[in-house]
Amino acid sequence: MEGVIVHYRRGRRTYHGNQMILTVAAVDSREKARQFLGKKVIWASPANKKLEGKVTNVHGNKGAMRVQFETGMPGQAIGQKVLVE
Repeated sequence: MEGVIVHYRRGRRTYHGNQMILTVAAVDSREKARQFLGKKVIWASPANKKLEGKVTNVHGNKGAMRVQFETGMPGQAIGQKVLVE
């Protein structure tokens, strides 16, 4: 299943470089997003490096999810597609 990285997980003055907010087209509620907890997420960089992460929690009421990656994510990942296994 494919998803799109929306943005970093952030507060008013800080952001978490290895945590991203992810949306999936078929998911539109908090209950549907809970089914993805623990799933693996893979982002392929333009240099063909694969960064892996894991869905850790639901973000909001419209089906967005928090994903924690192993390393910090570059800003160019925002708006790109990821693979959710």
